Amino acid sequence: QVQLVESGGGSVQAGGSLRLSCGTSGYIYSSSYCMGWFRQAPGKEREGVATIDSDGSTRYADSVKGRFTISKDNANNTLYLQMNSLKPEDTAIYYCAAIYWLACPPWGGGSEYPYWGQGTQVTVSS
Repeated sequence: QVQLVESGGGSVQAGGSLRLSCGTSGYIYSSSYCMGWFRQAPGKEREGVATIDSDGSTRYADSVKGRFTISKDNANNTLYLQMNSLKPEDTAIYYCAAIYWLACPPWGGGSEYPYWGQGTQVTVSS
């Protein structure tokens, strides 16, 4: 059974940092999958935050460029999101997702991704 499990969320003040992790089990191999981070704030639609292709190519939402870094450890099939200079508008539930595509789907809300974690809450206070 395929599973994605996020960890690392929490509450921080504006300007602080958090590092999210997403562990995989089953048959998801980060070396062969596109993986991504998405978030959903209360009352808003889910949005893409960052994605990483099987070859390591990355994309970011304009709102997080220069502050967030997506990375992966293929040996341990783990996805990371380093979040620096956090802002209150970053408050959301963050989800990791995976799809068996070498290159990630077009940027969007992640409807193409079949595998999702349960989410981890990130709260940034001003």
